[in-house]
Amino acid sequence: MKNHIFTNILCLAALLLTGCEKPEQTANTQTATQSSKGTIGVSLLTLDNPFFKTIGDSITAEGQKYDYTTMLVSGDKDVAKQGNQIKDFIIKKVSAIVLSPCDSKSIVPVIQEANAAGIPVFTVDVPCNEPGVKLVTQIATDNFGGGKEAGHAMIEALGEAGGKVAVLHFKQVESCQLRVRGFTEVINAHNASGKSKINVVAELESGGAKDAGFKATEDILQSNPDLRGIFAINDPAALGARAALEKAGKTQQVLIVGFDGQPEGKQAIRDGKIYADPIQFPDKMGVQIVDSILRHSKGESLPPEILIPTSLYRKADAEKDPSLK
Repeated sequence: MKNHIFTNILCLAALLLTGCEKPEQTANTQTATQSSKGTIGVSLLTLDNPFFKTIGDSITAEGQKYDYTTMLVSGDKDVAKQGNQIKDFIIKKVSAIVLSPCDSKSIVPVIQEANAAGIPVFTVDVPCNEPGVKLVTQIATDNFGGGKEAGHAMIEALGEAGGKVAVLHFKQVESCQLRVRGFTEVINAHNASGKSKINVVAELESGGAKDAGFKATEDILQSNPDLRGIFAINDPAALGARAALEKAGKTQQVLIVGFDGQPEGKQAIRDGKIYADPIQFPDKMGVQIVDSILRHSKGESLPPEILIPTSLYRKADAEKDPSLK
């Protein structure tokens, strides 16, 4: 009987010890959770384009340095899809929302929902300058300045002869609108100076994609067989244009100025397939976004817009680029 009582006492002591251990384990779990600053919800225009993938990867890597988790999704150039993604971020009570709008006007109502929920909203690459929305800051390439660089590159490429030029656009995206505006301003100023004219004879939709850029270029060549230049708003569209020129046997006649500086675009510049690119720095954008989120979380005021300048990249730059073959 004594042995039975002693055994029961030992079992009870073991249970008590086990019960004492559980709160300590829970506390450790809570501490680990509390050490995270929260989640950054990121919805980008697309992740098929390496440029946007670099932005997303940069935000994720930089956020990890400061204990942020990142939810990275692709809007796939679909406003309704992106709207649902942002609504999901709001439901999950993320610490901040970062987006490159698929359409700056159509996305306004859902940004307003995030504003009402008290979640800070930032844009990257593609701005939203519509009234009625509250944005902490907008991180972007100086797209207007980059468009002006593209204009100067086209003037340089065509030389004294000038000639007909086409633009491969992506009209629903505000950053592309700024690029074309900057390009057009420089071309108009050149023409007003009395030098050999450069006439923009066509402005077709490319969707910022290789296949659409190919088709648009085929259409342009049909109506303008004497075309001399193409300004494409990004590298995929420029590479699609190049493929169409190769098919038409007009690679010597028509010169391409792109935009972005993606690895494939840079390689095409080195190979003489694209004349030049105003290049962007998507990795810097990601770092700047996380820095802005941190500063905002500490109560700092930020400027409404932070622009990162482009740099014109020609064949001579590509030949010295160690990242290329």
